[in-house]
Amino acid sequence: MDNSLHGRTVVVTGGTRGVGAGIARAFAEAGARVLACARRPPEHPLHGVEFASLDVRDPPAVRAFFEALPRLDVLVNNAGGTPYRLLADGDSERHVRVIELNLIAPLTASLAAYPHLRRSRGSVVMVGSVSGGRPSPGSAAYGAAKAGLENLARSMAVEWAPEVRVNTLLVGMVRTELSHLHYGGEDGIEAVSRTVPLGRLAAPTDVGAAAVFLASAQAAYISGASLHVHGGGERPAFLDAATANQAGPTAESAGRAAETAGRTAATAARTAGTEEKKEEE
Repeated sequence: MDNSLHGRTVVVTGGTRGVGAGIARAFAEAGARVLACARRPPEHPLHGVEFASLDVRDPPAVRAFFEALPRLDVLVNNAGGTPYRLLADGDSERHVRVIELNLIAPLTASLAAYPHLRRSRGSVVMVGSVSGGRPSPGSAAYGAAKAGLENLARSMAVEWAPEVRVNTLLVGMVRTELSHLHYGGEDGIEAVSRTVPLGRLAAPTDVGAAAVFLASAQAAYISGASLHVHGGGERPAFLDAATANQAGPTAESAGRAAETAGRTAATAARTAGTEEKKEEE
């Protein structure tokens, strides 16, 4: 079996740059007709990908968009993101906007797409984040929304079976065209990459390949699942701080290691899963 989606219609929200563009390209390469939705067109057109202007936080516009489609086989709910903002640094309305974009908008799009997907026996792919499974200081509302998105997908998978499959990609840190703004250039990117067991940040194509797999016939019996795309996760900071299994470190060197690990973990926590998405502001 292959991943060919020839003749299928795929909608990717937030599909004009970063991870979304990688997902859109992957589906186009698999032979699908791909519509990338965003508020603004891509700076550089994506080969084989059509653009549709859409604000996913506008429910009437979302419903009108899906009603106008002649067919839909796959919906990828990718649009999302957050700025770095500590909880006490913003009022509740600011945090609610993040939740609207990352949880309510995917729900709205999925409900609007459901009649098409039921007819085509299609699937939904939610783009979640590792932030939904651990503390997310500086992006708490985002982490809460992504946790809710994963749970929403599991409930959808039960309610909409057997006609529609629903799965979630739990994405870690991704190297995109905006990564330098978050990691401080190549040195910063290399430093953060060393915290990933596989030794590098994900490429948008890595996420795209996983999305195509979940939408393909190869995943025909996979629904309600969460697939981690994070390079093995994050090495626990305490492993670098502990002295029990290290070759004679001094207390001072252990302290420096703990401080470095803490800074690295804090940087990763602020950025994991969010670096390519700033659509909400």
